[in-house]
Amino acid sequence: MALLVVAALVVSACSGKDGDAANRPPSAAPSGQVAAVCDKLPPGPATAPEGAVTVDPAVKGDLREKTKANPAGTTFWLAPGTHLLGDDRYNQVEPKDGDVYLGAPGAIVDGKKRNNYAFTGHAKNVKIQNLTVQGFTAPRDEGVVNHDSGDGWVIEHSAIQDNDGAGLMAGDRQQVRGNCLRRNGQYGMNAFAEGNRITGLVVEGNEIAGNNTGDWEKHVDGCGCTGGVKFWSVNGADVRGNWVHDNRGTGLWADTNNNDFLIASNVIEGNDGAAIFYEISYNAVIRDNTIRRNNWVDGRKRADGGDNFPAGTIYLSEAGGDPRVKARTDKIDVFGNVLQDNWSGVTLWENADRFCNSPANTSTDSCTRLVTDRAQCAAPGIGKAPLQADCRWRTQRVDIHDNRFLLDPAVIGCSVTCGRMALLSNYGTYPEWSPYKGGAVQDAITFNQGNRWYHNTYKGPWTFVAHEPGHIVEFGEWQGAPYQQDKESTFSRGGG
Repeated sequence: MALLVVAALVVSACSGKDGDAANRPPSAAPSGQVAAVCDKLPPGPATAPEGAVTVDPAVKGDLREKTKANPAGTTFWLAPGTHLLGDDRYNQVEPKDGDVYLGAPGAIVDGKKRNNYAFTGHAKNVKIQNLTVQGFTAPRDEGVVNHDSGDGWVIEHSAIQDNDGAGLMAGDRQQVRGNCLRRNGQYGMNAFAEGNRITGLVVEGNEIAGNNTGDWEKHVDGCGCTGGVKFWSVNGADVRGNWVHDNRGTGLWADTNNNDFLIASNVIEGNDGAAIFYEISYNAVIRDNTIRRNNWVDGRKRADGGDNFPAGTIYLSEAGGDPRVKARTDKIDVFGNVLQDNWSGVTLWENADRFCNSPANTSTDSCTRLVTDRAQCAAPGIGKAPLQADCRWRTQRVDIHDNRFLLDPAVIGCSVTCGRMALLSNYGTYPEWSPYKGGAVQDAITFNQGNRWYHNTYKGPWTFVAHEPGHIVEFGEWQGAPYQQDKESTFSRGGG
C-alpha cells in the first residue's frame, strides 16, 4: 500500500476538553514536527471539477437527493457554505460505489443536532475529501461517517468534529489520512465492522484530539468505550505519523483479537489514560513514538483511591506475539520510543482469571484467534494441551528495547505511585474449573514467556513491579536474579 507523505505542521495544541483541569498536563505547543492539521487543513477545489455534480448549500437536502439521483461513481462538489440534510434524524446521505465527495473551501455538512448520521450504507470505495462534518448525534458505539463500515473508503483532509458517538467508523482497507478528528462525544474513530473483517487499515497524519467529550466511563463504569481511537479485531493496521492528544481516556486502544499492527512515529501526549493500550491482541511493532504527559488523570485517580496497580502508559494486557497468527512480526516489539513525564512506563500484565469462556473475560462473545469454538474452552478439555495454552490470550514474546524513559516527578506532581515499569499477573482464583489457579500464570509471564527489557535508558527515580501486584523492586534487583531484565540498560536516578 503506497505511503502518502503528509505535510507536518507545527501549531499549538487544540485542547477541546473541559473539566478536571487541575489534573491534566499544562497545554503547550509540541516540539518537533507533528500532524497538527486541525484548523490548517488544505482547502478543496474552489470550482467544480469537470464532470462533477454541484451541490447547493441553499437547498436543504440537496446533497442527499443528488446522491440518490446520480449513478455510482459520481463526483459531487459541495459549494462553499453549510449543507443541511433535512429535519429527520435519519436524513443521512447513502453513497453508491465509488462516489466522491469534494468540499470547496468553507464547505460544511452540519447535522445541527437533528441528524444521527452523515454518510451511511454499504457502498464500497467512497471518497470524502476537504469537508467539515459536524453536529451529528450518533448513539454510543456508532459513527457519523461510514456508519456501516463500508469497504475501501478514503477519508482525507477533512474535519470530523463536535459530533456525538464516533466521528467515523472503519471498513476493510479504509484509509484515514490528514484529517482533524476532534471533540467527538465518544471516539475520533471506532474501527469496528460486523464479521471482524477489517484488514489493511491505514491511519496516517491525522490530528486526533479532545475526543470523548461525553465522558462515557463516568456514565457506564468500566465500559472500555472511550478515547481517541478504538480498534476491534482489526487484522493489519498502520497507525503512523498522527498527533494524538488531550483525549479523555486512552489515546490509541486496540481491544480484542487485533493483529499485525504498526504503531510508529506518532506523537501521543496529554491523554487522560494510557497512550497505547494493546489488549487481548497479537503481534505488533510499536516504534519511534514520542509519548509524553499521558495517564496523569487516571494515574492520580488510582493513587487517590488507594489502588497501586501500575497501569502502563504503554499497556500490554493479555497481548503478545504468536508465530501461528500470520503477521509482519511474530512478537510485540517496542523500540525506539521516547517516554517523558508520563505517570507510568510500560506494563506487561496477564490476568490469570481471564481467558476464553471465563466470567472474567469482558469480551464475552470472543475467543482467541487460535480457538474457533469458545465452548471448547471448558472443563475437562481446557486442562490439557493444546487448549490449556490456546484458550488464553498470553502476554508473551514481548521485546522492550532501545527506548528512553525520562521521569521528573516534580513535573507530574506525584510521589511514590508513579514512575513504574511492570511485569506481573495476579494469583489465579476462579472460576472453580479453571486450570490456571495459583501462581502458574505469574511465573509464566515473569520467567517463561519470553518477555524481555534490554538496552534501554532510564533517567529519573524509576521503580519496577515484578511477578505480582505490590512487589516493587529497585533497578539492581530488576537486573539481577531471578528477573534478569534490562541487560545493557543504563539507569540514572537524577536528570529525569
